[in-house]
Amino acid sequence: MPVITGDEYKNRIDALKAEVWIGGNKLNGNISEHPAFAGIIKSQAELYDLQNTFQKQMTFASETTGNKVGLSYLIPRTKGDLERRRRMIQLWARHSGGVMGRSPDYMNTVLAAFAASVDVLDGEEHCYPERLLNLYEFARENDLSFTHTFVNPQNNRSKLAFLQEDVTNAKIIERNDEGIIIKGAKLLATQGGITDEIIVFSAPGVQDNSQAYGFSIPSNTKGLKFICRESFANQGSSFDYPLSSRFEEMDTIVLFDEVTVPWDRVFLHDNIRAATNLYVKGKFVAFTLHQIVSRQIIKTKFLLGISKRMVETINIGEYQHVQSKVVELIKGLETMEALVIKAEYEANVDHTGIMVPNRQPLYVAVNQFQELYPRFTEILQQLGASGMMTIPKQEAFYSEIGEQLQHFLQGWEVNGEERVELFRLAWDLTMSNFGSRQTLYERFFFGDPIRLSQTIFQIYDDTSSASLVDRFLSKKAD
Repeated sequence: MPVITGDEYKNRIDALKAEVWIGGNKLNGNISEHPAFAGIIKSQAELYDLQNTFQKQMTFASETTGNKVGLSYLIPRTKGDLERRRRMIQLWARHSGGVMGRSPDYMNTVLAAFAASVDVLDGEEHCYPERLLNLYEFARENDLSFTHTFVNPQNNRSKLAFLQEDVTNAKIIERNDEGIIIKGAKLLATQGGITDEIIVFSAPGVQDNSQAYGFSIPSNTKGLKFICRESFANQGSSFDYPLSSRFEEMDTIVLFDEVTVPWDRVFLHDNIRAATNLYVKGKFVAFTLHQIVSRQIIKTKFLLGISKRMVETINIGEYQHVQSKVVELIKGLETMEALVIKAEYEANVDHTGIMVPNRQPLYVAVNQFQELYPRFTEILQQLGASGMMTIPKQEAFYSEIGEQLQHFLQGWEVNGEERVELFRLAWDLTMSNFGSRQTLYERFFFGDPIRLSQTIFQIYDDTSSASLVDRFLSKKAD
């Protein structure tokens, strides 16, 4: 089948009846109608409709069926493919200002990266690359949506935690004719319960074979539960909550209550080395970082646009400190864009014929964004100052005091309602509960920032730098 429509996505998710718990209660009825999920499901449906509207930019012809399938599933063979993927990612990201970190293209990229890395599983015990390829093709041809989980609960993060008897981490407790049986918990499935399937795999460093696995199952699989945090989907108009009412991506704890994973859905199990290599030696890092940084560029543009509009609205552009703050955003944007283009320019075809972007500049970009994003939100708060608090809801402008508010809250050549609408947008992105979650999310996207910097230190190719120093030391020796 070709790419699905927004209605098809929504109807599929409603029909799943996945087991979702929120506020201590099991969700009943259509999940697309629940206040915590209505906004994000509607917004995600709009993305699928965009994919149909812009088929030339967002789809490609399936090599097996000829159907138009999502470009986010494309395994790149040329540098042009990488550029096409980036433009597709950014087209979707513009719809949300880049605040949807788990738009469908992210997980589609993850699955495509795994499918492009099946050579890592060849010849490994308890590994089934053909099943992974089957899953990839099935997902691509049916335009499936995914969430994923691979992080263990924060019960004990010490270096020697693996020596203690585990009672929480999701593990294989049985293997039988039907498949593997999983029991325990995993963090942190964003959009849990509102996707067709969930991909579950092991992070590098797993110490026990029972926790070394990779599989995908439908979100309504028996025994699978999604436990939601408090919803940040603020109820109100798009004026009052322009982002949180539309783009709040719920985060969930995933409980496996003796979940049976059929063998045809298991692509590896009981193999620590293979689980680690699929992540480390496969194309997961390069492909997903390329998607992440492409989205973050759009989010930076969004922040820059808001900051410039705030400066214009209260007419503070003549101040040097204001100019310097906006320039911080400009420098961040230009740097991020340069790094992703460098990664594409320095991409190489690997031994399997797949074009892989250079992961070094992508690591630098995502690690830098972890540091930049909290500063960018701080800049918006500093530019807005008290204006970030003088933001009555829209209904106030249509009350008996509305005329006064229009006057006293006016900006430069805009009335009070127009100024407040802009400042509520800045507030929702940086100061609401939704905005605070956005900052935490970007701080730790793709892992702990210190560990990421260690990775950069370890993998960075400094051959040319070292040879330059050697050249001068040799001259000195002469």
